[in-house]
Amino acid sequence: MSKQTKQIIFLKPVMKEVLWGGTRLRDDFHYDIPSDHTGECWAVSAHDHGDCEVATGAFKGQTLSGLWKNHREIFGNLEGNRFPLLIKIIDAKQDLSIQVHPDDEYAKLNENGSFGKTECWYILDCDKDASIVVGHNAKNKEEVKQMILEGRWNEFIRTIPIKKGDFFQINPGTVHAIKGGTLILETQQNSDITYRVYDYDRLTDGKPRELHIEKSIDVIEAPFEAESASSKRELVKSDCIDNETLVSCSYYTVEKQDIHGTAKLNQDKNFKIYSVIDGKGSIDGIAIKKGAHFILPHGYGEYCLEGNMSLICSY
Repeated sequence: MSKQTKQIIFLKPVMKEVLWGGTRLRDDFHYDIPSDHTGECWAVSAHDHGDCEVATGAFKGQTLSGLWKNHREIFGNLEGNRFPLLIKIIDAKQDLSIQVHPDDEYAKLNENGSFGKTECWYILDCDKDASIVVGHNAKNKEEVKQMILEGRWNEFIRTIPIKKGDFFQINPGTVHAIKGGTLILETQQNSDITYRVYDYDRLTDGKPRELHIEKSIDVIEAPFEAESASSKRELVKSDCIDNETLVSCSYYTVEKQDIHGTAKLNQDKNFKIYSVIDGKGSIDGIAIKKGAHFILPHGYGEYCLEGNMSLICSY
């Protein structure tokens, strides 16, 4: 591995203003935000709608999509015309619309060859009585259609209580919504395809936002089968690191690492993405703190995390 590619790639996040956003990306993470309605930090993204720039080092100023195109060796020469993952921090001050995502097959046919969207949520923080929408109560596809077209939302939507540290895998075809008072870290496929099923009849500039009823009915899985993400979480504790595997699916593996001391680890994947979600410390002597996001390239080898901090790692 060349000296140029054996370096940690720190990224500048892209901020998004949205109807339902707030100020916690500034208040909790100390990011510069464009307004008091900032809902999303695209922390590690090579998407056309938000392409992160490299903040330091030999690749400073280059975009992540540019690195993917021109320096594929950084990512273990993985195949594909798009960087596979997208990491966001989402500040929902108000409820998001009720949504569903297509899978790869449906998106390829109906959305100009886009990826579908499998995603997962780690609850960074939430209000005391916060809840989210995951799933629905319709018995079959016909009932899904009926309930949606008749606007029987209270009957249709499955709402569950949440607390800090909860984790949810959201597969394509799952009706879902983040509700107000929730701060989450989202790991997802690199896709921006979302079908809006219902938006509480809210208006933007005096008009309702676009809904995607037909496509939503097409892709919603029925009946909904709840899979308990919590039962699949695997925690391994040692003196300096508690490593918890949150999920492993065909698109990504996501781990939470709590560092308390000095932990030596090995980067043996195509690449590893890290987000510091609490505390501070260092990686190989470089200071990092809550809100930092970086990529360890292919072939990086052994690395040292030191301090008191919590990180989300995905690959």
